[in-house]
Amino acid sequence: MTGKTPEPPLKTLVWPMRLTLLGLWSERLARAFWPLWSLILLVLAALAFGVQDVGPLRWAQIGGGLVGLAALVLLGLGLRRFRKPTMIDALVRLDATMPGRPISALLDRQAIGTADPASLAVWQAHLDRMAARAATARPVPPDLRLSSRDPFSLRYVALTAFVMALIFGSFWRVASVSGLAPGAAVAMPGGPSWEGWAQPPAYTGKPSLYLNEITADTIELPTGTRIQIRVYGPEGGLTVTQTVADPPPPATPSEGGATPAAAAPEGMAGVSDLTVTRSGHLAIEGPNGREWQIKALPDGLPVIAVSGAMGREADGRFRQGFTATDDYGVVAGRVTITLDLARIDRRHGLAPDPEPVEPVTLDLPMPLSGKRTDIAETLIDDLSKHVFANLPVTMVFAAVDAAGQEGQSQPYSVTLPGKRFFDPLAAALIEMRRDILWNRINAPRAVELLKAVTHRPEGFIRHERAFLYLRVLIRELEAREASLSVEDRDRLAEDLWTIALMVEEGNLQDAFERLQRAQDRLDEAIRNGASPEEIDQLMREMQQALNEYMRELAEEAQRNPDQQQQGMMQGQMMSGDQLQQMLDELQRLMEEGRTAEAAELMEQLRQLMQNMQVVQGQGGQGQGGPMGELGQTLRDQQQLSDDAYRDMQEGRNGQQPEGQEGGEQQGDGQGQGSLAERQQELRNRLDQLQRGQLPGDGTAAGEEGRRNLDRAGRAMEQAEEALRSGDLDGALDRQAEAMEAMRDGLQNFGEALAQEQRENRDAQGGDQRFGSADPAGRDPLGRRPGETARIGSDENIVQNDPNRRAQELLDEIRRRSGELMRPTEELDYLKRLLQLF
Repeated sequence: MTGKTPEPPLKTLVWPMRLTLLGLWSERLARAFWPLWSLILLVLAALAFGVQDVGPLRWAQIGGGLVGLAALVLLGLGLRRFRKPTMIDALVRLDATMPGRPISALLDRQAIGTADPASLAVWQAHLDRMAARAATARPVPPDLRLSSRDPFSLRYVALTAFVMALIFGSFWRVASVSGLAPGAAVAMPGGPSWEGWAQPPAYTGKPSLYLNEITADTIELPTGTRIQIRVYGPEGGLTVTQTVADPPPPATPSEGGATPAAAAPEGMAGVSDLTVTRSGHLAIEGPNGREWQIKALPDGLPVIAVSGAMGREADGRFRQGFTATDDYGVVAGRVTITLDLARIDRRHGLAPDPEPVEPVTLDLPMPLSGKRTDIAETLIDDLSKHVFANLPVTMVFAAVDAAGQEGQSQPYSVTLPGKRFFDPLAAALIEMRRDILWNRINAPRAVELLKAVTHRPEGFIRHERAFLYLRVLIRELEAREASLSVEDRDRLAEDLWTIALMVEEGNLQDAFERLQRAQDRLDEAIRNGASPEEIDQLMREMQQALNEYMRELAEEAQRNPDQQQQGMMQGQMMSGDQLQQMLDELQRLMEEGRTAEAAELMEQLRQLMQNMQVVQGQGGQGQGGPMGELGQTLRDQQQLSDDAYRDMQEGRNGQQPEGQEGGEQQGDGQGQGSLAERQQELRNRLDQLQRGQLPGDGTAAGEEGRRNLDRAGRAMEQAEEALRSGDLDGALDRQAEAMEAMRDGLQNFGEALAQEQRENRDAQGGDQRFGSADPAGRDPLGRRPGETARIGSDENIVQNDPNRRAQELLDEIRRRSGELMRPTEELDYLKRLLQLF
């Protein structure tokens, strides 16, 4: 651009150029002086909140000097950085925003060809085009971004403090700065002779009031409001009288109800600090005084009540709704649960008076967001292990507001839900557990009943490991029943709970817990970006846990055929192939790096395993062959362990009496020879089985099964030695180890057999048939004969009307998505389904 004149080449550029110049001024001023105005805003905010009145006068003077020095330094730095913008700067910025820089072109002059008419015509056409383009110029907004100069956003901190001071502070307090200077005027001519503020409690959400600006005769203030009044001028010129607050304990009111001023900072005649506790009057008597009638607004007690009937979850948790209201909001709540002795049927183990038990106190859930003036929540907790479970109790709900006031509900009488046990033995164990928790004098009675329950376990106790644990617990409880401590009682109660769960839920629960642990570890690895090797290892662990769980489900279905048929009608039917498809899909998603989708599929698999009913066919291994012999050996070992336990109860050592060679077994005649000889016979039988051919020889599952049988053989040998030496306790422990090892081996061989069957079925083209699980000719997976290798069926399950069936499914999805009590994960899944359709 030639020339240095600040005048624009076109009149239409005058205002765009001036506005752009104004923007340049604001931009350069902001960049040069933002530290200075940030400091000024911070100082004004501090003065509005009265920081100058806190502490001795000397501190305020020192602070004022430091602030003044900092302001001078920042002003000098700003002046050094500031560059005054000119019209040329404005034209250059304006020109840079348009294509071709038309303003520069209009200020240029033709250098050659001035005598050539054609060249002049071309130049003029160029100028006309540039003038038309320059006529469209618009002002350039300033660039006020200071992030590069203020990386810590200190200017926003200062601005926020200033805005807060405007809302909650008072700039009248800035006038007190004049008292910081040496020799300041006592009466502060031109300023107020008194100042007052009313600050309601923070939890009310009400703003602070500057009393100098309130001319009304009546003021409504919440109870607990703090009133501060500062009096200036000569001492005794103004007096504060009030009837709205109690005087502080050290001070005594003067005649007429006057409140003496508290110790005031230098330059003030007095400071009155009051807390409103009741309605009354407040007056500042003297020149320019004022009087108000204060109406105290009381803070009401919170109100809380029970809402709806108590519900029970399948896992024993209870659900109880409640509502709570408060004028300013509920901050916390609790429920206290006490035993209702008057409503208890005091029979059997509950006949003695209970030992002292502290009431149970639970915290109530509170909303995480929004106002708490009116809340409706649901308390969900699990007290199944507590002695109060399944007994009449009284519940008292309490709510607390921000002022510390507490409101209570009416006592609510209810039977406290707990986990229900449907297995007779499990229910008996839980009842004995409750009795010893009720009072320790029930321990001898519990021992006798537990002995009676376990005397004839055949056909009654189907969980061998639980039976062995229970026998050990009975011995310990019998040994400690005379002096049972609280710690021992609680530990034995926890053991009884664990054994009851084993009896109630069987091996299925153990397998499910292992599957859940494997799923949790894999899910955590997916979310935290684990390495491919770690993912593969965790996938193998989960596959193994899933196989164990499926096997236990199948055994449970065989033990309970009625429950199996009900599951086929009401639950989901899914084959192992379909589960394998889900696992393959999970593996593929992780290999492709789609972790979000993999985590979602993992959650679907978790929900599926918690809710589905898996039914499997009765076909497979028969009762003969090595598997049948191993099963018989396991049953014989169980029988031997039962006999050894009975001998221990009756005080015998398990050895054969002298002079009885190979005759009847001592006791009730169940078997031949002494216990040690029977143990030796079982070990020899197991050795013979190991020397022969077993399922899965050469495979990983088969070799693992053989290792488990080796472990069982070593345990049997140790049990035999213990029996010969009369150590029945040690023998029982080794026998339990042997039975557990044999069960593990049977599981390994079962896996090997299943793998062989799958391979044979694939080799035969999928024509292998399994036994039917129902009279209609379907197998337990809902397939007709000949469909065992297929997923699904060709049967028209929508009854020739796919549109109606699709609409029914869509309506069901919509209905379930509207039930807000469902888990959050399920609601999210239903919403995604609705988005797809």
